[in-house]
Amino acid sequence: MSVFDRFRVDGKKLLITGGSRGLGREMVLAIAEAGADVIVTGRREDSLKQIAKEVEHLGRQCWTIQADMNAPDECERVCENVIAEHGSVDILINNVGGRREDIPTEEMSLAKWRELMDLNLTSTFVCTSRIGKAMIVAGNGGRVINIGSINSLVAGRNIAGRHYETAKGAILQFTRSVAADWAPYGITVNAILPGGFMTEPNKKWAREKPDIVSTFRAQIPMGDHGQPEDLGPLALYLASDASRYMTGAGLVIDGGYTCW
Repeated sequence: MSVFDRFRVDGKKLLITGGSRGLGREMVLAIAEAGADVIVTGRREDSLKQIAKEVEHLGRQCWTIQADMNAPDECERVCENVIAEHGSVDILINNVGGRREDIPTEEMSLAKWRELMDLNLTSTFVCTSRIGKAMIVAGNGGRVINIGSINSLVAGRNIAGRHYETAKGAILQFTRSVAADWAPYGITVNAILPGGFMTEPNKKWAREKPDIVSTFRAQIPMGDHGQPEDLGPLALYLASDASRYMTGAGLVIDGGYTCW
């Protein structure tokens, strides 16, 4: 087997939350190009239709599920339906999340805190728990990839709220803990910790809060934000046999931002 063959995921099936746009879209396309069929959740029907066309153009199957994974009950429903229709999947990427709000901690309501924690943390727990259990029962191993953030490690500059740092920090420790639990089943659990990438939400931040974005860019040793397509190869590595011996890791991809 060549080293390139170890990155193939032929015959595998991927479930990714929030996979129709931005970083999710790039991970879907990379893994589909390497041979996997994909199940994609998203909130917008138009973007789900578009990603389905792109995956099918690569010669792979794509099933789409319109759902708001911000709601724990909706997460559970999606997982139940996926397991009922597809059985166990081979790869799970928990990608749903986002900062969304710039509210100082002292002004944030409990309801808003819970809403944002559900978006960034509870969705990851629910999908990992339900889909991971199906992987264990199937007995074929699997890959779980949680999308954290460099804010799993450091606080964001000039931005408030800290719900995001809290949730993403918890995701990293959740990743490490579950990785230890599930290693005997042949299931690896890893996290990707992106820095600043020019996704649609961050383009919106750039328009609405230009000082935050320009300050962030100035602190990146490589001099610029990442592009969404930079994330696809890393996701493929963690989804494939190439990362067979890696579990419990948090892989930073940030242009060197957290180096100083």
